[in-house]
Amino acid sequence: MVKFNFNPGDKIEITTKKEALSGLFMPSKENTFILKLDNGYNLGIDKKNIKKVKLLSKYKEKKPKSSKVKQNSKLPTITILHTGGTIASKVDYETGGVIARFSPEELLEMFPELKKIVNLKSRLVSNMWSEDLNFQHYNLLAKEVEKEVKAGADGVIITHGTDTLHYTSSALAFILENLKIPVILVGSQRSSDRGSSDAALNLICACNFIANSKFQDVAICMHSSMEDESCYILPATKSRKLHSSRRDAFKAINTDPIALVDKQGKIEYSQKVKQKKGKLNLRLFKEVKVGILKAHPNMLSKEVSFYKDYDGLILEGTGLGHFPINKTDSSTTENEKVFTELKKLSKKIPVVMTSQCIFGRINMNVYTTGRKLQEIGVLGNGLDMTTETAFIKLAWLLSNFKKQDVFELISENISNEINERIKDDFLE
Repeated sequence: MVKFNFNPGDKIEITTKKEALSGLFMPSKENTFILKLDNGYNLGIDKKNIKKVKLLSKYKEKKPKSSKVKQNSKLPTITILHTGGTIASKVDYETGGVIARFSPEELLEMFPELKKIVNLKSRLVSNMWSEDLNFQHYNLLAKEVEKEVKAGADGVIITHGTDTLHYTSSALAFILENLKIPVILVGSQRSSDRGSSDAALNLICACNFIANSKFQDVAICMHSSMEDESCYILPATKSRKLHSSRRDAFKAINTDPIALVDKQGKIEYSQKVKQKKGKLNLRLFKEVKVGILKAHPNMLSKEVSFYKDYDGLILEGTGLGHFPINKTDSSTTENEKVFTELKKLSKKIPVVMTSQCIFGRINMNVYTTGRKLQEIGVLGNGLDMTTETAFIKLAWLLSNFKKQDVFELISENISNEINERIKDDFLE
């Protein structure tokens, strides 16, 4: 009988009935042997199929160097603010999960290329999954950015989980008025211990962009393709995650990326970089209640009335901005009730239409459904905001302006969230 007396992180070789495999031993369940392969993936092997196990080397944890990072007066200084996420993580072989590294020394050990690009400061703001962030965390990040501006930082990088990164970028773009330095949000689809990780390139390109540009705004830096050559600098309010795992998951919506940055620091601009005037001002979020309701077949009026006590509502409609509100036969009587509830809501709170299509523009003038929705006060006609940006913008407006003003301001272009013209080619 094969014995399995190994510690997490030990390098081992397993021979099964079909093949020989080598990798790192991970904490395993009773009947399954988990091996982390060299490509970074975990493989579960039924212990009944293992013929032989050989220890190749014992695991030894490398402790980060404690020596302080030397500053180079010729290089710009940036601060990395961490919220957690995959980008600063590596495998913890005691638990089988990942651990995060946040100090400048630890980051430079993981990404030594940064030493030649910038002086690095780094600290943890809030270590949590991106799906758990809320409006108060956006306020916290904005205040931390303000501290760095006052301290003379040449730029700020915010490491962030990718799932809601585009919500946070939109929020900061609205909060940070008259921002004079680049604030770049950087994520990673794959952790740094994996051979296919995108962490290093995303961080290097973000640093290169800050060091070599005069950009003054919030943006996102993520892979431009599946190759490890360059990253896009993407607009904060016009970008979205379009794939669950690809390294080039983030795309600009209805517009071009701001720039393309390669690993050597070469920058190719697709948009003009505008210089801002005035003093930095923070317009923070309050505890407002805004919802998102997605149109779907067989919709019930109760789904709409649920939001009667909310401050605002985003409707993610179909096509050009439609909702199931028409009674066309005996099976669609509920649609009339949906329409009635929307009419009630629109008299009380801002109700804003977006489209499930992601690309394109809302046009509620084309069909009867859209015209009926406009007649009862549904907003958003002519806009090309993503659902996520519309949600953030509505919450921000409700936090900073009188409700009666929000009905008009939702259609004004405040932070490059609305295009007068949009690209014909919707996805490269």
